[in-house]
Amino acid sequence: MPTLTAAQRREQARVEYDAFIRGCPTNQLLDRLSDKWVSLVVSALSTGPMRYSDLTRKIAGVSPKMLTQTLRSLERDGILVRTVTPSVPVRVDYELTPLGHSLAVLLTAVKDWAETHIEEVHQARERYDTTD
Repeated sequence: MPTLTAAQRREQARVEYDAFIRGCPTNQLLDRLSDKWVSLVVSALSTGPMRYSDLTRKIAGVSPKMLTQTLRSLERDGILVRTVTPSVPVRVDYELTPLGHSLAVLLTAVKDWAETHIEEVHQARERYDTTD
C-alpha cells in the first residue's frame, strides 16, 4: 500500500466527502444546517405546509430578511418547496420535501432536546460562571 502525501489525502477526502475539511461541500451544508433559523423553519414545517405569515408568527424574533434568506436557501438545497397559487392576493405556501422531512426528524429532536434540557444548561452555566 503506497504512502499518500498530505495533499493526496486531502484530495481523496474531498472525493469521499469529509465534513472535517473546510472546503468539503458537506462542511458547507453543516454550516447552513446549524443555523438556528434553519432549525426553526424546518421544525415548524414538519407539521405541514405553512404560509410566510404563518412562519413569521410561529418563529418569534426572525426578521423578514432572515426568513426570506432562510426559505430561499432551503428551497435551493431541496429541503423545501415553494408553491405559488394564483389568487387575489397571491397565495405562497412552503412545504418540506421528502429530503426535508428526513432532516426535520433530526432538527426537531435537537429542538426538543434543547427545550427539555435548558434548565440543566442554565445550572451548568451558573456553576461555571461562579467558579474562578
